[in-house]
Amino acid sequence: MSGAFEKLVHIPVDNVHIEGMLELPQNAQGIVLFAHGSGSSRHSPRNNYVARVLRNGGMGTLLMDLLTPEEDMDYQTRFDIPLLTNRLLAATRWLKNDKQTQSLPVGYFGASTGAAAALQAAALLGNEINAVVSRGGRPDMAGVEDLNRVACPTLLLVGGLDDIVIELNQAAYSHMHCIKQLTIIPGATHLFEEPGTLEEVASLACEWFKQHL
Repeated sequence: MSGAFEKLVHIPVDNVHIEGMLELPQNAQGIVLFAHGSGSSRHSPRNNYVARVLRNGGMGTLLMDLLTPEEDMDYQTRFDIPLLTNRLLAATRWLKNDKQTQSLPVGYFGASTGAAAALQAAALLGNEINAVVSRGGRPDMAGVEDLNRVACPTLLLVGGLDDIVIELNQAAYSHMHCIKQLTIIPGATHLFEEPGTLEEVASLACEWFKQHL
């Protein structure tokens, strides 16, 4: 896209640096931070596909690894939601201080355990976060108290064949008092690898962010 801006960023937090790729289309109307799930990274083809669709829709994206490669090798750390949330908060603060992005409304796109971190961070930041989208996420891991406190419009996307995760999302949904929507994508398993299902995720996420950013 002409006039697009991109840079590799290193955000200092907890004595480490988390690495991310910041990309802004011309006249970006908002920015979406991607909080990846366990065992995934900012190089995930699925998240990169969604990010491309969002940028074509006029939104900036920051794809980043909330964990260092060493930390990600530790199975426990991948499920340390407070740690992931803290990293996401650091990245959000960094965006709010960067001259390129400080004026842009912020949204979160969370997958798997990243969705729990996105919702915890949104609960803590209140009206600083404008929208959240969860893909095949574990919003239940954010905890009832934080789910109660989320104020921004939240879209939960779940695969129709992802039985247990559907139930966990329905339970989390019942604790949320914000503008909210739970959409089940027919024929999709947890990773949305079936033809057309990831396209649907990207399209629904893009519409949600356009509406609420």
